[in-house]
Amino acid sequence: MTTAPAGVPPQPGSFTPAYPAVDLTTCEREPIHVPGAVQPHGALLAVERDTHRAVVASANAADLLGRAPEDVLGVHLADLVGEELAARVLDADARDNLDEALHARLDARGGPVDVDVVLHASGDRLVVELEVLGPQAAPVSYRATRGAVTRLAGTSGTRDLCAGLAREVRALTGFDRVMVYRFDAQWNGEVVAEERREDLNTFLGLHYPASDIPAQARRLYTLNWTRLIADVDYTPSPLVPLLDPGTGAPLDLSHSVLRSVSPIHLEYLRNMGVAASMSVSLVVEGRLWGLVACHHYSGPHRPGYDARSAAEFLAQTASQLIGERVRSQERDEALAAQELLSDVLTTVAASAREPLATLVGDGRLPDLLDAGGVAAWDGHRLLTSGRVPPWASLQRIAALLARADGAPTFTDHLAALSPGLAEVADRAAGALRVGLDGDGWLLWLRPEQPRVVDWGGDPRNAEIAEAEGPRVRISPRKSFEKWREVVRGRSTPWRPWHATTADRLRAQVAGIMLGRSRGQIAIAESLQRAVVLDEAPRVPGVDLLARYHPAEGGQLGGDWWDVLPLAPGRVAVVVGDVAGHGVHAAATMAQLRTALRAYLLEGHSPASALNRLDTLVATLLGSQTATAVVVVVERAEDGGWGDADQVVVEVASAGHPTPLLVSAAGASPLPAAPRPMLGLGFGPATGVPGESVRTAVPAGAVLLMYSDGLVERRDASLDQTTAVLAAAAADAVSGLAPGTPGTPSGGPMSGVADRLLTAVHGDAGDDTTLVLVRPHPGRWAGPLEDGGDGGGGSPAHRPGAGRR
Repeated sequence: MTTAPAGVPPQPGSFTPAYPAVDLTTCEREPIHVPGAVQPHGALLAVERDTHRAVVASANAADLLGRAPEDVLGVHLADLVGEELAARVLDADARDNLDEALHARLDARGGPVDVDVVLHASGDRLVVELEVLGPQAAPVSYRATRGAVTRLAGTSGTRDLCAGLAREVRALTGFDRVMVYRFDAQWNGEVVAEERREDLNTFLGLHYPASDIPAQARRLYTLNWTRLIADVDYTPSPLVPLLDPGTGAPLDLSHSVLRSVSPIHLEYLRNMGVAASMSVSLVVEGRLWGLVACHHYSGPHRPGYDARSAAEFLAQTASQLIGERVRSQERDEALAAQELLSDVLTTVAASAREPLATLVGDGRLPDLLDAGGVAAWDGHRLLTSGRVPPWASLQRIAALLARADGAPTFTDHLAALSPGLAEVADRAAGALRVGLDGDGWLLWLRPEQPRVVDWGGDPRNAEIAEAEGPRVRISPRKSFEKWREVVRGRSTPWRPWHATTADRLRAQVAGIMLGRSRGQIAIAESLQRAVVLDEAPRVPGVDLLARYHPAEGGQLGGDWWDVLPLAPGRVAVVVGDVAGHGVHAAATMAQLRTALRAYLLEGHSPASALNRLDTLVATLLGSQTATAVVVVVERAEDGGWGDADQVVVEVASAGHPTPLLVSAAGASPLPAAPRPMLGLGFGPATGVPGESVRTAVPAGAVLLMYSDGLVERRDASLDQTTAVLAAAAADAVSGLAPGTPGTPSGGPMSGVADRLLTAVHGDAGDDTTLVLVRPHPGRWAGPLEDGGDGGGGSPAHRPGAGRR
């Protein structure tokens, strides 16, 4: 069922648009781009672009064209408006030149009338709007428009420009009041300029809530720059039929100059005492910046299409000038900040102190972004300058604004993100964050900036009515008396150049810190060379191959791997990972490797050795943690690998990724009793298994040991990435001939390793270690041999040399 807008009688043989019962959400939900009607000072035809026959028409088109309603639909355009005008319309459509209005004279029922013909495309329809010239449709000369543009360009500052725009539009259109209305970040509006009849009260400086212009109306303002309501008491002329017979949908009138207006908005205007209105959009860099709002109080008012087009042209010119002036102001502010940034960084680079401490201690960091205080966290300590909230609040703010890539994020209303932060608004109502290396961050903090706002009516009316319940009918507000409010809890807004400057600072400080750490990196590399084997040793009866890639940025010190002979026919293979990077991690790695070797050589099982290593880490290395997996490969008990189809491995793991057993049957995890990572102080007395798990391994199978850098990815779970690795390993190993003797560097085993290093897509961001162990039938004799290309050994990548 459809209902007509208020005051519009149903018309026989036509559909009228449906308007829902009015409630709090009506304005936000109203489909104002498909009203199904036009304003009556013009008529509308929608014609097929191929046949040029009318498929939709406004009901009043019959009067203007001298035909009965049933004689308009299906008729060729030339038979409706005449051959000459139809030819001009179709020529404009063929040349895709629909922007310029045509002037013509039509033979209407009441006699010849002059019309402006305005064209636009709506889907597959060419919409022809015929607007009868009114008494106020005086032509506008090019010279007058050019003069207005020159005067606008000669203004200084955005407010002066807006004041000039209001004057020029009022002179062009003759409205009683012309205002320039600017939106803020929350879409509340402020009247920043006004030209009015002398007897009218001023609206200058008044604010209006975002609910006065709902989102879908703002969207239309960016599509169609000008909207005229010639008479708020008009009776709409419905479209016939309401639904386009070719599409089954209402005709989209987003670009129509005659589009009928929401009855809710008309009621709003009547409540303000407005008899006619016009608005022109101000769009800066594709975003609705504001409106030129025109009101008339002394009766209907309809400026001609030429005058409205000239006003739109002035608004477009003003939009460009506003954009240029905003960008110019931001450039000046950004250049000043860049000069200060250069001075601060020069001080930091010249100081022998730690860079971040020097940066915060300099005292000028808050001034860089017009902030009240700065806080920095390097992962271990907090540094502050200026007025900042307590540590708990800083942690909360940093977490709320965190981004994985550390890029700048900011807000001027922290309490909107976490209401509890309202308590610290006197020091931090707004914040801008950038990430530093690791878990570090840098925060600029701004206190609240209370401001007095004069509203055109109480903006809380909708909130009050909502609290009264859904049965209350919400009409457009009737009170526009000035209502004063003190807005609290917000800081001054951040500008884009603030984020750009902060990001530059982050990059420069990172460079300084990297330069300072080169010496530490050299020490870490030396320690790591002493711990991580440069190349896999030769083991009779076992093919070994290892790969190591340092973390992103070349940081060293996390992963290690080791091969240790225990007795004839037994060899231990270890992969470990120390938390962190750099000198501290490399030194920890050296201690763990040495201790683990000692425990294994004393005859302890892999599980027992890891239990003792856990105690060592927990008691002697403070808060340091690590993971490790130990696999001992030994000959079968039937007399040697030469006569056996299987070997035995003994496995124990402390929080480390489980090795994979890869054979012709596929890839599966090696059984290993789980225990927590090293450094937590767990052992047999706490229920952690003290025994290793022994597993038979078929001849020709390959053991894949690795660190978490091979499978950890930000955008996928470990189960997913481990499954990808297992599938790739099974496929790669299946290509190895089962009887292939020890493969030299660059041979088949090397190809398997290279495939597995790239099997899981994405950036690991951490050290990556991969070790392949392939028990091989043959003589188990002789000592372990260091280096060489035999026995399947392939050089691991040296730190700073072949490492990638």
